[in-house]
Amino acid sequence: MLNENIKAIRKSKGLSQEEIAIKLNVVRQTISKWEQGLSVPDSDMLISISEVLETPVSTLLGETVMVSKVDDVKAISEKLEIINLQLAQRKTARRKLLYWLFISMCTVIAIISAVFIILNSPYLGWDY
Repeated sequence: MLNENIKAIRKSKGLSQEEIAIKLNVVRQTISKWEQGLSVPDSDMLISISEVLETPVSTLLGETVMVSKVDDVKAISEKLEIINLQLAQRKTARRKLLYWLFISMCTVIAIISAVFIILNSPYLGWDY
């Protein structure tokens, strides 16, 4: 949600990732990660992004309803917490997938090696 909004608003303003990065004092890759959903900006940076893009923070977070200043900070922190939690869950799921893929590959290699040993395969000989 946040990543799509940042990208859409940036493009609608006719700005490149490099131009926004310069205005925010970050590298272009940081903007790219935000737009791909690989990371999220912290609350201070989110406010800076909204100033550079000339749009309210609530719009960046996907809300169109205006809220008061006190509620705005609380809403921002809650939205960022949800986004960070979703990002952490994705990373955990990917890590689990890679772990089980590694275990599966090791198991397949062990089974193939055992079959070669049992069949007394010529591939295991050192007779050159």
